[in-house]
Amino acid sequence: MHSTPHIVSDVMSQTVAAVGRRAAFKEIVQLMQDWEVSALPVLEGEGRVVGVVSEADLLPKEEFRDSDPDRATQLRRLDDLAKAGGLTAEDLMTSPALTVRADATLAQAARTMAHAKVKRLPVVDDVGMLQGIVSRADLLKVFLRDDEEIAEEVRREVVAYLFPAPVSAVHVEVRNGVVQLIGHTRDTSLVPVAARLVRAVEGVVDVEFELTRSESPAEPTAAPAKGGGNLSPA
Repeated sequence: MHSTPHIVSDVMSQTVAAVGRRAAFKEIVQLMQDWEVSALPVLEGEGRVVGVVSEADLLPKEEFRDSDPDRATQLRRLDDLAKAGGLTAEDLMTSPALTVRADATLAQAARTMAHAKVKRLPVVDDVGMLQGIVSRADLLKVFLRDDEEIAEEVRREVVAYLFPAPVSAVHVEVRNGVVQLIGHTRDTSLVPVAARLVRAVEGVVDVEFELTRSESPAEPTAAPAKGGGNLSPA
């Protein structure tokens, strides 16, 4: 098997709105509105990412604008209170920035976003220079792959590898990203492995099996089984 997973550089946006450390509060808000984004990378020098300023970093200024928090709130929310008085991106940004490399897989980027509960990540090179931005929506682009393109990859990278003819006769169908493996094979123990490998193919939504076990390609000996690799031998 030799397929290469899609990586961040395949789906990221290379045109990025960003600000410098000295960008003013109002300038940041205006840029977010103009670009319809919820966060901006903060750059220094020739484009090294030193932080990210988000809507969450800006909101404390409005939240505490007309209130005098009690002592307990002050102690609990020191960072937010500091940001409420911030005037520039340097005052407001979260630093160091959470970033991702362009050669990271989409799965790696998705895990980083999910763990940090962020909607987008600056994409950087090995010295931290900005290369692009990747969002949740970008990571979902793989699910727009054509069904036949997915089917061809499954045939080439999974079926030909695990269920070669003439020992097995396995047909691949894909509809709306759901892969079906249909036919017969001598070795049903490979079904869980096949399920894992098919799900690893970019754009696959789910995998189902309708496979029978046979002593020879012409003599199936088990009834069809469906769903997630739970085929039981006859």
